[in-house]
Amino acid sequence: MSEFREMRRKRQQLSNEESIEILQKATAGTLALLGDENYPYAVPISYVYHKGKLYFHSALAGHKVDAIRKCEKASFCVIEQDDVQPKKYTTFFRSVIAFGRIHIIEDEQEKLETARMLGNRYNPNDEESLQKEIESGFSRMLMIRFDIEHLTGKEAIELIKQRSILADRKSVV
Repeated sequence: MSEFREMRRKRQQLSNEESIEILQKATAGTLALLGDENYPYAVPISYVYHKGKLYFHSALAGHKVDAIRKCEKASFCVIEQDDVQPKKYTTFFRSVIAFGRIHIIEDEQEKLETARMLGNRYNPNDEESLQKEIESGFSRMLMIRFDIEHLTGKEAIELIKQRSILADRKSVV
């Protein structure tokens, strides 16, 4: 979409597939919303990625819910790697930022499917416990869907160089 900036350092940009891999592997990120008095509101949150969307759960009320109801535009950031290199005054990083629109899920079936997705992500192969948790807490939780409109991933130039050196060594062998 033309409304999103292109990455300035294109050489460091991850492919869409690599960015999605990071979203699939990571377990938490920071959700950024427009909060009270139009101040940015960023909250760390667990999530699940599924078919171009991010899903979150929430209590029925609070700052996050108020912000979502006020403005549907949001961003979400995940840091996969953050390796500080003190002597080089840099960080070897890999991260992803998603931009999109966020909505509270109103449809009960979609809400249930999303709750199951999240439960299975964080406690796989325990259907009995998940069912009990859903039965006891479903009425007191919101499920939230983030429709990704733009996704960018970036990594430190040093990581690109390291991979290139390793690839060259493998091709020699």
